[in-house]
Amino acid sequence: MHYYRYSNAEVSCWYKYLLFSYNIVFWLAGVAFLAAGLWAWSEKGVLSDLTKVTGLHGLDPVVLVLVVGIVMFTLGFAGCVGALRENICLLKFFCGAIVLIFRLELAVAVLAFLFQDWVRDRVKEFFENNIKSYRDDIDLQNLIDSLQKINSCCGAQGPDDWDFNIYFNCSSESKSREKCGVPFSCCITDPAQKVVNTQCGYDIRKKNKSQWHHQIFVRGCILALEAWLPRNIYIVAGVFIAISLLQIFGIFLARTLISDIEAVKAGNAF
Repeated sequence: MHYYRYSNAEVSCWYKYLLFSYNIVFWLAGVAFLAAGLWAWSEKGVLSDLTKVTGLHGLDPVVLVLVVGIVMFTLGFAGCVGALRENICLLKFFCGAIVLIFRLELAVAVLAFLFQDWVRDRVKEFFENNIKSYRDDIDLQNLIDSLQKINSCCGAQGPDDWDFNIYFNCSSESKSREKCGVPFSCCITDPAQKVVNTQCGYDIRKKNKSQWHHQIFVRGCILALEAWLPRNIYIVAGVFIAISLLQIFGIFLARTLISDIEAVKAGNAF
């Protein structure tokens, strides 16, 4: 008499296509980020001369966009193909990468809380380096201008930080028309004014400091960000929790699908 073993294990279509749908969004977003980054570099001529990337001492925002795009594209592709083809290697790569990113986020959050003074010094140093390169890259310039306008601030710790930039430096060697001034994004604008006055910050730091607050923001952007965080702590916490839940959900789907595939393979081995 012969006995046959029939395995009831099967790969869940729900988990399979839910994981595929989960990843297709990230894959498409990664494609969009990559396309936007490459287009921006093409407009700036970086693609024809890659040495321009290393020539900028500050942050090129396009690099950040491209890094995010590459990560999202790679993980989305691995997750999509791994789910559709039931490929354990790709699924484990996807799952492991998400776990690693999740742990790094937790580590950064904890370290930032424990070493606040060190983080503040690094942010100050980072901001000052980017002030030096303000006129070297249009994307960096727009990023700093947006940060100063949105937060009603000027410089890292104050308007005098613009001495770090050769064009705004107050030294006698500088022949720039912007000498001893600040960018227009530091100016207090009139709500009724429809045309942006890009020369509003000219020569402002030649005046007595007691007069500055009538024309420009005198608070540094680091202080502005430190004041913004407590007021918006629930929003920041909500965003962090939402991102964490999405990552945990992706890990759960991948691990469940891997377990189903391994169970099917183990059943077929008999």
